[in-house]
Amino acid sequence: MKADLVIASRNEKKKRELLQVIGDLDLEVATLNEFPQAPEVEEDGMTFRENAVKKAREIADFTGRMTLADDSGLEVDALGGLPGVHSARFAGEPSNDERNNQKLLEMLEGVPAQERTARFRCVIAIAFPDGRVETAEDTCEGRIGFTPRGQAGFGYDPLFIPDGYDLTFAELSPEVKNRISHRGKALQKAKKLLQSI
Repeated sequence: MKADLVIASRNEKKKRELLQVIGDLDLEVATLNEFPQAPEVEEDGMTFRENAVKKAREIADFTGRMTLADDSGLEVDALGGLPGVHSARFAGEPSNDERNNQKLLEMLEGVPAQERTARFRCVIAIAFPDGRVETAEDTCEGRIGFTPRGQAGFGYDPLFIPDGYDLTFAELSPEVKNRISHRGKALQKAKKLLQSI
């Protein structure tokens, strides 16, 4: 199959989000759904950067194509930075957004609004078949709400209220979310890297 850039994910929502930012670049983009034999990369790094680089490298080696991988997650100050790199599987295997959100709310029970500060962090790695890797990183500051709100997005979006807004990520339009989100801002930096290549 022809692909200039492989996204090291099977998440079609992530692909859609990515294409809203880099869709105007002249690139044929594929996900791992087009590479059913691709390995499941174990995200055992201690940081988002380690996980993103590992995923990008392994998939670039497998496909022989430029590969973009991201690792992102939620850091809640009242929980000492949890769920952090364990955001996707916070409530255990298999990964389940609803259970993760429920566990987060349970752990924050009794924590007042002003102490529910948090941030989303995203690291994007772009690996090349020659072994070179470039990274881009950004964050979005906000707070954790008391109940899930909104139908858009995925993950912790129904609970995360970005600074300067009263709506959760799941209530914001995709255009607004992509402009202010950790992934959206990191993607803009990654887009500059892709343009320079």
